[in-house]
Amino acid sequence: MGRKNKPLPILENVTITDVAAEGKSLARVNDMVVFVPWAVPGDVVDLQVTRKKHSFCEARIIRFIEKSPLRIEPRCAHFGVCGGCKWQNLPYEEQLKFKHKQVFDQLTRIGKVELPEFRPIMGSVHKFEYRNKLDFACSNKNWLTQEQMNQGVPFRSGIGFHISGAFDKVLPIDKCHLMDDLNNRIRNFVYQYALDHELTFFDLRQQNGLLRDIIMRNSLSGEWMVIFQFGTTNPIALEIEEGESKKEGKRNYNELIQKECQEMKYFEREKAEALLDAVHQEFPEITALLWVYNPKCNDTFYDLDVHVHYGKDYIYELMEDLRFKVGPKSFYQTNTEQAYHLYSVAREFAQLTGEELVYDLYTGTGTIANFVAKKARKVVGIEYVPEAIEDAKINSEVNNINNTLFYAGDMKDILTDEFVAEHGRPDVIITDPPRAGMHPDVINVILNAQPKRVVYVSCNPATQARDLQLMDADYRVAAVQPVDMFPHTPHVENVVLLERR
Repeated sequence: MGRKNKPLPILENVTITDVAAEGKSLARVNDMVVFVPWAVPGDVVDLQVTRKKHSFCEARIIRFIEKSPLRIEPRCAHFGVCGGCKWQNLPYEEQLKFKHKQVFDQLTRIGKVELPEFRPIMGSVHKFEYRNKLDFACSNKNWLTQEQMNQGVPFRSGIGFHISGAFDKVLPIDKCHLMDDLNNRIRNFVYQYALDHELTFFDLRQQNGLLRDIIMRNSLSGEWMVIFQFGTTNPIALEIEEGESKKEGKRNYNELIQKECQEMKYFEREKAEALLDAVHQEFPEITALLWVYNPKCNDTFYDLDVHVHYGKDYIYELMEDLRFKVGPKSFYQTNTEQAYHLYSVAREFAQLTGEELVYDLYTGTGTIANFVAKKARKVVGIEYVPEAIEDAKINSEVNNINNTLFYAGDMKDILTDEFVAEHGRPDVIITDPPRAGMHPDVINVILNAQPKRVVYVSCNPATQARDLQLMDADYRVAAVQPVDMFPHTPHVENVVLLERR
């Protein structure tokens, strides 16, 4: 007979004491650490344990005994379900305290390096409507609560955000406060149009349906870009024949995808273009109305053609006296005004006099490279996405910047000792890697290049701490500046100045 699982316990009269990673709160019951979502330090609650391990458990609130004096009323009607803004129930000043503490804890606990006194965290200029980009999924199934499912509420289509743990469903969004309200009007118009004209929404399990994804971008220049991602009516599911290798199967699959993208045999183009016409008519504010046909099994479109329905295929972002071209495949910091403050810290830490050779790693569209170029002798930028590098070159041209060079490719393959020998040993390296941090090969090349200073901009202080430890023998941490780019979320950016010992 199989062993029966013991019912998980209820924990009574528990006081929430702190904030933990991923926006969860933390309590201690005897020697057990308990992680609780949607709680606030100071709450006294009864908890139902949902997952139990040896040294910690996860639990949900089933009853409030006393609510924390720190609690405030969330602005968003979707708070507590959406998962995007986990801290709207906390005053912003308290959010900043916890983010500052998060950076300190991770650099201390993981990095284990000598640290200077941290600068006070830099709060965001705007607390709402600060994002310049949102990505909405379209699905034939909306997310339902357990209570709704018990009541037999039927699934319906929706446009919104994916819910953690339910990959094939989305939570329909009526109003998101993270971007200018035009995002809500566009999304709600598209949803109603789709219902009125019986357009199909994407089925993530069957991999078919017309409406798949909508990306919206805006800029301080007042421009708007909207990208529709359309799906196929007949998903290309390649069955690997007996004896056929996985490599052959993948190659054949890719060939079928390319052929379908050229022929568009299973794309309801007339319906898609009618929708685009309606959106253009309703929202003349959209200066770049684009679409992608994606018959693949994932939502990435970096390897697919982007088509212009109306306007141009880019918008311009503004920063100081610079203009930056941002295309549909370009990375740009999603909080524009706060990005200026973030990059200003990086430029300050670089201590440029006009004589330095600067390497800008993970340069994106060359924002940092062009931002610091006027104070450097020369800037060399490296980025994985070729389209972003082309934008970086154009951004230099648009701004009459003549002392930049840009290269596209995998960082660990481009940045080598041979590359440094060819282009010169940098005086300063500015690095802004993705959440995973820097590859060990990249760190080794930095150490071999021996720059005087390294300015490390990070969206993940945990991996930043790991990398600082790998560089500690040669570089000391001279300054630390946390920067909040994303109010109401647990995410925090951090800029560290490293000086050669």
